[in-house]
Amino acid sequence: MRDYADYSLLRHNTFGIDVRCRRFLEYTTFAEAQQVAAILRQSAARPYLIIGGGSNLLLTHDYDGTVVHAGVKGIELTEGATASTVTAGSGEPWDRVVELTVAAGYGDLVNLSHIPGEVGASVVQNIGAYGAEVAQFVDRIRAVEIATGQMVEIAAADCRYGYRDSRFKHEWKNRYLVYEVDYKLSRQATLNTAYGNIRSELERRGIAQPSARQLRQVIIDIRSQKLPDPAQEGNAGSFFMNPVVPRVQFDQLQAQYPQMPHYYVDEAHEKIPAGWMIEQCGWKGRTVGRAGVHDRQALVLVNRGGATGSEIVALCEAIRSDVRQKFGIDIQPEVNII
Repeated sequence: MRDYADYSLLRHNTFGIDVRCRRFLEYTTFAEAQQVAAILRQSAARPYLIIGGGSNLLLTHDYDGTVVHAGVKGIELTEGATASTVTAGSGEPWDRVVELTVAAGYGDLVNLSHIPGEVGASVVQNIGAYGAEVAQFVDRIRAVEIATGQMVEIAAADCRYGYRDSRFKHEWKNRYLVYEVDYKLSRQATLNTAYGNIRSELERRGIAQPSARQLRQVIIDIRSQKLPDPAQEGNAGSFFMNPVVPRVQFDQLQAQYPQMPHYYVDEAHEKIPAGWMIEQCGWKGRTVGRAGVHDRQALVLVNRGGATGSEIVALCEAIRSDVRQKFGIDIQPEVNII
């Protein structure tokens, strides 16, 4: 088990914010997770923050408490005649799971390709892209309950998954140390190519019926073109959630902005891309001090070099204010701001 005092979190957040925590703990086995849980039950360890790969995290100051990270590795595929399960350690990079399942002939997870972060965070955040969410594939989560130190098994149905949401972000916050996750797979999975610009890119490449491998490469290429490499320019991917608005409000906005892109949610709601609204407000490519908006994807806020978390928060709030004023919609950060 790793146990460090006065530890830099620079390598643990993709925004590249150099702040420190009072104590840093990392578990790699079940026994170590139990040890960490015992430490966290002590008042000296509080407050505490459980993180994944830091790809959905914005740190605004030094953390006067304990930061916990899962280092559990291992991916195992158990195949059945029609349905299979892939079990992954909570510290495994998420895209490694997608890569291995696609290589084994499963297309279930392919639309979630090239999303940064780790397995443990995937089930907390309910990561999603191109019309898919990880909640569709989660079967069971095994975790250590901090209050008791016992291993518990949590069914996906009990997590109350919503758009980038789960009980882990609310009443279950800081309650569990995720150890491993089971994802269900099917040999009969239908590839979804209708979302975003996937179809047009497939057509451009002359691919009418893509394999899972081909679709994965297209998605990787699209995401790589749209999103900056955190190693070159600090960022956390999509900073804002796409708002879901009531049908009445959507109809009013569509009458005013006929070209506005949108996605059907249900009879009473429609989803509007936050990136489009941010771009309409003139923010795409702009820089304020050492923070800015990516020039190819307005949904992404970037660290131009040496920005503090507070500078990025100030940019976030300026964008939210402009979107609210122009469209009457309050866009919410997807990133966890600490």
